[in-house]
Amino acid sequence: MTGKERAAFRAAANHLEPLFQIGKGGLSDALIKQTDDALRARELIKLKVLLESSPISTREAADEIAAAVGAEVIQVIGGVIVLYRESPELKEKALQKEKNKKKAAKLQKEKLYAAKKEKKKVYAKVSAKGKR
Repeated sequence: MTGKERAAFRAAANHLEPLFQIGKGGLSDALIKQTDDALRARELIKLKVLLESSPISTREAADEIAAAVGAEVIQVIGGVIVLYRESPELKEKALQKEKNKKKAAKLQKEKLYAAKKEKKKVYAKVSAKGKR
């Protein structure tokens, strides 16, 4: 990942709220599974480590979670972790949405063209009647 991509993800994560907290229980299988599910649904997530009660440091938690779910650590600041993992399902949904938009735009153009054509026919009939 390039520095520019990482910076863009940091900027995008700026407004996100942390989805999960890592506290005195540390990292559990349930937390790993939830993180995996969240990355599948969102690609970019933020986690919070409760520094006073967590048995592991924020950096250790970030590295362990990232390794377990196959994500990249974008940022670790204080008790906040930002993770990213590309989701093929989200990419497919975005492509399908774009195709649907293009298809709708094409249909709209065709409707406008048909309406203009019909309007010309009506004007031609009206002006032909007026010339008689």
